[in-house]
Amino acid sequence: MWAWAVGAVVAGVSLGLLTGHVLAKEVRLAVDGGETTVRSLGATVRDVLAAVKVRVGPGDVVSPPPAAPVADGSSIVVRHARPLRLTVDGRRSVHTVTAINVGEALQQLKLNDRLATLSASRMRQIPISGFALDVRTRRRVTVVRGGVRLDAVTTRRTVRAVLAQQKITLARGDRVRPPMDAFPEDSEVIRIIPAAPAVPPHTVAVSPAVAALNWPALARCETLANPKAFDPAGPYFGMYQLSLAMWQAAGGMRTPLDWAADEQTYRAQLLYQRVAGRWRAQWPVCGALLFTR
Repeated sequence: MWAWAVGAVVAGVSLGLLTGHVLAKEVRLAVDGGETTVRSLGATVRDVLAAVKVRVGPGDVVSPPPAAPVADGSSIVVRHARPLRLTVDGRRSVHTVTAINVGEALQQLKLNDRLATLSASRMRQIPISGFALDVRTRRRVTVVRGGVRLDAVTTRRTVRAVLAQQKITLARGDRVRPPMDAFPEDSEVIRIIPAAPAVPPHTVAVSPAVAALNWPALARCETLANPKAFDPAGPYFGMYQLSLAMWQAAGGMRTPLDWAADEQTYRAQLLYQRVAGRWRAQWPVCGALLFTR
């Protein structure tokens, strides 16, 4: 009798151990990018997470869902929500992301397309407490002045800064749309609207010798005699491709593009007189045509 009782106890313990072994499941657990393998008796994802003290709150992502059953060999992925304090081109916002690094957060927020600069590496980890990130975007804008269009790529935050980046100087009375402090959106068209200029008096006489030079030949060589010609590389303006500094040195107002061909020729002649005939600095390629017939 005693031997039977001992045998029954031993059999019960063995069966219990066997049963425990069968019920325990091996589960791969990935929490915020870190992976481990746990053994659990839990029947659901929620049970397994509770057993290993992984808390799940609002905004967190759990896959499979917490109520899903768990089988041996299952995988559970947990991503905890965290705040991202984002400043894009000076505009601030707060987002909740489950990304564990900056690059992944940008993908979640669909901000990858036009990024130019970031205040942190894309590999920078985002802690549960949150992270602040400053972003500048790359945008295409068009500056229109008179009949001239200038396409540019910028990261600047104001129209004023875009004009400065492109070395565009405004004349007195110029109006700009959108306003100078406005943010230049992607595909923005910035229009410079000149006031109607008053024709300046020709108070300085052009000498007959200078007037007799072949100015039409010079204009054809420089720009095919186009009064609206514009070279942004300088920038150079008008049919004689004068810089704003040279135009103003010859008494010109606003820019050459605001004036007809006769006014541009007059100012080019005055410039020639002002530099005492040293034309090579201004027209190194075409200047010699002034002396042809």
